[in-house]
Amino acid sequence: MKQVKHILGTKGYDVWSTTPDASVFEALELMAAKHVGALVVLKGGRVVGLISERDYARKIILKGRTSRETPVKEIMTSRVIYVTPDQTIESCMALMTETHIRHLPVMIDERLIGIVSIGDLVKAIISDQKALIEQLENYILQHTSIT
Repeated sequence: MKQVKHILGTKGYDVWSTTPDASVFEALELMAAKHVGALVVLKGGRVVGLISERDYARKIILKGRTSRETPVKEIMTSRVIYVTPDQTIESCMALMTETHIRHLPVMIDERLIGIVSIGDLVKAIISDQKALIEQLENYILQHTSIT
């Protein structure tokens, strides 16, 4: 069973972050520049929140606020759900489904080491399924007269 550490080994350990006092606009600019849908919010090196495109849509646009004048701390998700590198992809998918989130910071003790998205998990699952299908096809071809 593949684990989070396998995804990070493939995709890398880069994590893009912002601070609670940065403007939402600055956070959105960074998300756009880095082609990511969420940023970890750090204060003094500690994870204090997560800001996503979904937070922006629901807490800025729909409420008529301005992103240039609103600090990240006012719309970020403060209750950060995270995983460890040893957790399975399946357990992460279940956690994301239950909690309706799309990004999971990866932590060891209280140290941030990476982040995985729903897209990363789906990509890993599809890759595993393709490999399994290929193995099964090879097995069938080797053990039958089908050619």
